[in-house]
Amino acid sequence: MEVQVTRGDLVESVHEIAACAIDTDGNVVFSSGNIDEPVYLRSTAKPFIAAAAIAAGVREKFEIQPHEIALMAASHTGEPFHVAAARSILDKIGMDESALQCGAHLPYNAEAAADLQRRGIAPTPIYNNCSGKHAGILALCKAIGADPSTYMNTDNPAQQRILDLCARVSDENTAKMPLGVDGCGIPVYATSLRHAALSFVRLATLENGLNEEDAAALRIVRDSMMAHPEYVSGTGEFDSELMETAQRTLACKSGAEGVHGTAVIGRGGLVVKVVDGTSRARGPAVLSILRSLGWVSESTLKDLHAFERPHLRNRAGTLVGEVRAVV
Repeated sequence: MEVQVTRGDLVESVHEIAACAIDTDGNVVFSSGNIDEPVYLRSTAKPFIAAAAIAAGVREKFEIQPHEIALMAASHTGEPFHVAAARSILDKIGMDESALQCGAHLPYNAEAAADLQRRGIAPTPIYNNCSGKHAGILALCKAIGADPSTYMNTDNPAQQRILDLCARVSDENTAKMPLGVDGCGIPVYATSLRHAALSFVRLATLENGLNEEDAAALRIVRDSMMAHPEYVSGTGEFDSELMETAQRTLACKSGAEGVHGTAVIGRGGLVVKVVDGTSRARGPAVLSILRSLGWVSESTLKDLHAFERPHLRNRAGTLVGEVRAVV
C-alpha cells in the first residue's frame, strides 16, 4: 500500500505504508509491508500508558474526571481547555507544573499559539502536547508511592507498571521490548505492527486474553477518549474529528513518525505506520483501510473526506493536487 501525492496529472511523491488490522477473532484481515518488524509506537501507546495509571487507582484516589483521563491519553494542541485540564490534574495530586519534565513548546493550535505570543507569554511545559500524559504519570507515582522527581526513569516503579501493562496488552516480554526515549523524555517501547494491532483489538473488545484489571482500566480510558475526543488531540485535528464523527464506535490515537492506532468497537484493531514518518500520509492511509474493511460507515467517511483525500493548494489558494491512498 502507498499514499500518493499528486500535482496536476503526475504523482509527485509516494509514501510507503506498513499496516496491520486484526479482527475480534484474532485474524489478520489486512496487512501491508513488514508487520513483524519492531516499530516505536510513540504517542499511539498513550491509551495504555493512561490505563496503567487508572489500574493503580488514580481516578478514585484523586477524583480524576473523564475529560482529564482523555487528556492523560492525549497529544493535545495546547488550547485553553487542554491546559486547564492538565493544571486540574496536577492540582488534584498536590503538584504544580514545575514538576513536569516534558519540556516546553508553543501550542500546536495556531490560535492558542498566537494568543500566547500576543500576550508576551513564553510557553511552559504545561503547553507541551504531552503534559496530560506526564500529569497522569505523576498521579501514578503519587498513588503507588514512587518518587515523582524520577518519574521519567525506566527503573521508576511507575514506569515499570506502564511497561508491564504495555507488554501484556501486546503479548510482549517487558525485559525484551526495545526501548528508546520519546520526544517528551519518557521511555518509549517498540513492538511489531502485528502485536500493536492486537493491543488495539483488546482496547476495542476488552477481551481477547485480557485480565480483569487491565480490561477495567482500558474500558475507562477508551470510554473517556470517545466521550471527550476534543481532549485527545484538538479542534479540527484528525483524531478528534474521527472519533467525533464515528459517534463512540471507535477510539484512536496518533503518534509521531506517522504511527496511528484505531480500536473499532465490535470490529477489531488497526495500526498504521507511514514508513518514512510523514504525517500527511496518515489520514489517507487510515481512512482508506477502514473503508476497505467496512469498519466505519459511509456517512462517517463522507464527513471525513478532507482527511481521506486532502487537497493541495498553492500560496494563492489554487487547487494543484491531492494526497490519496492506493491499496
